[in-house]
Amino acid sequence: MEKQNDSIRDRLLARLPQPENLAAYREETAALLAKHQKALFWENMAPRACYVVVAIMVALWLLGLTPSPAMRQYFWPLVGFAYFLAAVQDLRYRIYRSTVDTLKEVKQVQLQVLELQVSLQKRSCE
Repeated sequence: MEKQNDSIRDRLLARLPQPENLAAYREETAALLAKHQKALFWENMAPRACYVVVAIMVALWLLGLTPSPAMRQYFWPLVGFAYFLAAVQDLRYRIYRSTVDTLKEVKQVQLQVLELQVSLQKRSCE
């Protein structure tokens, strides 16, 4: 088991950004975060669409424009299902958003550490 932990540790340490690649890492991080922001926007569309469908269905009921009497028995279960679906999609979006926020913080700390390493290397060279 200890051998496997060492292997994982070595692989993780090998992927750490190096101070020499600070500019490239900064660009890569900006591109990654932009990609996630765009994905977050589209991820938020599904719950919004479901909530709009629920709002339209409730508005139809309030206006008395419900479907035929045979379909009325399925109306509220359908509204409930659409609302449940919207809530699940909203939960997925919130989890993804918190993951992206955590990723932003981690990348910001990594960039700060790299900048400190670069400044320490410059001081040691002087």
